[in-house]
Amino acid sequence: MKTYRLHIIGVLIVLLAGFGFWFFNSWGALEKPTIQLDQDLAAIGRSKTLNIAFADLKSGLRNSTVAIVQDNQTRVLSSLNYTDAVTRESNVSVTIDPAAIKLHEGPATLNISATDNSLWKNETTVSIQVNIDFIPPQIFLLTATNNINPGGTCVILYRTSKPVISSGVRVENNFSRGYATMVSDKPCIISYFSLPMDAKHGGTAIKVIARDQGGNETSIALPNLIRNKKFRSDKMNLSDNFLQQKMPEFQSHSPVLQGKTPLDTFIYVNGKMREENDNAIQDICRTSMPRQLWEGTFLRMKNASPMALFGDKRKYQYQGKVIGESVHMGVDLASTTNAPVEAANHGVVASVGYIGIYGNCVLIDHGFGFFTLYGHLNSIDAKKGQQVRKGDVIGHTGSSGLAGGDHLHFGMIVGGQFVNPQEWWDAHWIEDNVVKKLAVSF
Repeated sequence: MKTYRLHIIGVLIVLLAGFGFWFFNSWGALEKPTIQLDQDLAAIGRSKTLNIAFADLKSGLRNSTVAIVQDNQTRVLSSLNYTDAVTRESNVSVTIDPAAIKLHEGPATLNISATDNSLWKNETTVSIQVNIDFIPPQIFLLTATNNINPGGTCVILYRTSKPVISSGVRVENNFSRGYATMVSDKPCIISYFSLPMDAKHGGTAIKVIARDQGGNETSIALPNLIRNKKFRSDKMNLSDNFLQQKMPEFQSHSPVLQGKTPLDTFIYVNGKMREENDNAIQDICRTSMPRQLWEGTFLRMKNASPMALFGDKRKYQYQGKVIGESVHMGVDLASTTNAPVEAANHGVVASVGYIGIYGNCVLIDHGFGFFTLYGHLNSIDAKKGQQVRKGDVIGHTGSSGLAGGDHLHFGMIVGGQFVNPQEWWDAHWIEDNVVKKLAVSF
């Protein structure tokens, strides 16, 4: 009899525990709903879209509300009652048009709340102080004269009438960000940007763009004179010997090339892999030191002869048939075998390693989105994150990657795009196009 009673008590305890677990994870839940915004919010401009995630994983959501208050007047932007089966998550998108709901410039409060389905009707409220701001920033150019070469670099300075969260230069579809700096002991913004090789005066749109915290954006055209420049063209015949010697290197690095013929491997390397490599380099160059690290003219490899120049257009032929094209985005410099490679200027090593067509490669960040690239190396003597000085040995030349012989592929990258290194080897060009611009007073 005693054993029977103990059994009954044990069953009741289990039932009560199960009921308690169910109750406090549903109707009796004590936890409040959660609210998450997709962005930090400090200002609202002419239009702002917010994505808000409401969640209650226990009893589910009962309702959610989004409202904005100004001068003690409340404007409801969204109000939802969840009357269907238990809704545990809800993503709400709200577009705020201040003019349409008669808000004026100045402070306001955004109130976001959610209530759950528990017996206690647990509620969470988030209040955010925001500033209503309709006025876009003004841009004041500090560099009125900008003479630019196709495939070259331009450096500009400008100020804005108010703080901005994003600014820079857009050339066609490419955007080069601006960096806050000090000139003549006054704050301004500097942007290094590149010009496409096919740019023509009057036919290439160059705009300076700025966006404030409220999302208000403005842009102005940049005065410029685009010079005429021609680039060389050449045909390169691919031999079976070259393909048989070089293509196994790429097959060993890329499983997708296993089993392909040397010719098919080259077509893939020159097309798909080249594109992937350039995208990888752009990703590396998205993060740059927010100050100038370089100083003076950039070094050119000692006692080296140029094999190929920036902008050379190549057509690859195999047995008399064109099987691919490319544009050479650097300068090839040949010296002695396994020659030392020096850092062209002061900077921080941004990347080391194998990058497809560039082979063993080092990238150095010189600040403000400006990088140098050293490709086809036989060995690398630098480490990622290392600070280097102009002239420091960072590696030795080789023929790794898509190279027919021992040499250095030297490239320069501005705003994620390759530019002509020859400008930065020229002290007069740097003086006229960079140093004098940075000496502006305002």
